[in-house]
Amino acid sequence: MMRRIAFLLFTVALLAGCSKPVPFQRNSNFVFGTVYNITYQYGEDLQQEIEAELKKVDSEFSMFNQESTVARINRGDSTVERSEMFNEVYQLALTVNKETDGAFDVTVAPLVNAWGFGFKHEQLPTAQQVDSLLKIRDQMDFSAIAKGYGCDVVARLLKSKGIENFMVEIGGEVVVSGHNDKDQPWHIGVNKPVDDSTHVDNELQTVLSITDRAMATSGNYRNFYYQDGKKYAHTIDPRSGYPVQHSLLSATVIADDCATADAYATSFMVLGVDEAKEVLLRHPELMAYLIYVDETNGTLAVWRSPDLKDYEQ
Repeated sequence: MMRRIAFLLFTVALLAGCSKPVPFQRNSNFVFGTVYNITYQYGEDLQQEIEAELKKVDSEFSMFNQESTVARINRGDSTVERSEMFNEVYQLALTVNKETDGAFDVTVAPLVNAWGFGFKHEQLPTAQQVDSLLKIRDQMDFSAIAKGYGCDVVARLLKSKGIENFMVEIGGEVVVSGHNDKDQPWHIGVNKPVDDSTHVDNELQTVLSITDRAMATSGNYRNFYYQDGKKYAHTIDPRSGYPVQHSLLSATVIADDCATADAYATSFMVLGVDEAKEVLLRHPELMAYLIYVDETNGTLAVWRSPDLKDYEQ
């Protein structure tokens, strides 16, 4: 009997030693006008299922797909039915709008276009045109939240498969869970905000070590243009109708889900450093890393949520 037990124990140990660790899969492609990179520990490739989920998001919120839900609503199609997915994102947009005193507004698209971003115009809007557009709230644009929500949708898919270790990144918005293939927390870089409309310069300001959280960054240092010697940032304040003019260059937000992080990062770029801090005081579940210009000497400065110091490499 003892020999049999010993033999069984040896066999189990041998089989355990021969078992291979579950590999990490890596998928990349284009979506939402940008690139996605997804890494996850699983025994098979899920790219087809991942892209099917991303296609659902695109069919709801794409500004370039004329059959998307938002495109049909924008052109006054009364037959369109709002899906559960659409309503989830729309309700979140309304919540963040309220919590930021209107700094986040999915109806800002006509103003963005008028100032020359999106479908560019040759001429800057007049004060009268801005006032008129401020009264128009019948056109929606979810581009400031859709990438983050897309990350969340893929994360839900991976979790439904029992996958614990993954990173989902779409155009810089990220959801991470568990650990990477080196059995460490995921390391996510925050770009240094330098004027670079070509998107070539990717020097890092810092690297954050995070897990089981979502992160999104918004900035006005890469999407801008000059006219008559003046720099116009791509961040439009929905409340005034004009591009923001303050010292905040980049806002990174860490939250429980990426749609929320995405929306608040955009909001903070409208609010500026001081008002963003006020929002953060009301929302301790959020953390932020804000890069701005110190107006006393013109150098880059950083403000971070106190707890975020523990996450920096």
